[in-house]
Amino acid sequence: MKGIVFTEFLEMVENAHGYEMVDQLITENELPSKGIYTSIGTYDHTEMVSLVTTLSTKTETPVPDLLQTFGQYLFGTFEKGYPNFFKAANNAFDFLESIEKYIHVEVRKLYPDAQLPKFKTHRLSDNLLEMTYYSDRSMGSFALGLMEKTFEHYGEHATITTEYLKSNGSEVKFTIQKI
Repeated sequence: MKGIVFTEFLEMVENAHGYEMVDQLITENELPSKGIYTSIGTYDHTEMVSLVTTLSTKTETPVPDLLQTFGQYLFGTFEKGYPNFFKAANNAFDFLESIEKYIHVEVRKLYPDAQLPKFKTHRLSDNLLEMTYYSDRSMGSFALGLMEKTFEHYGEHATITTEYLKSNGSEVKFTIQKI
């Protein structure tokens, strides 16, 4: 998992809960990196699982809720760091459909070792899109948070329903209805 995910997660935690919480998350987990992350580094995703699980316990917030909030938070970083990705699409559906065909292609050029989730999209109508998430990391709630902010970015509104195709969360179908 790319380091930017870790650095931004810890920044979000610090903003919401203070540096003491960040320190606790790092010191209470046996992290191979010892909690020392750089945005361009690559780290085992199990470290993120440990950090999120510990934060969930400490804040009594379910892991899916934390991941969804983090997706919403990280969207702002992507929006600032990669504005051309957003300019290339006219609306939220176009943007979501561009993830595999354009965005992930460009990310792999920059970071050949990046292990990205896979998305399949199927537009059923002008206002209805099915998007399926595939990843062994089971972070569909994180993807949901990113999707929610995508609609906000384009000034659109949608309802997003989630269907777990595999109980471990490695395959999730999102049905997105523009309203």
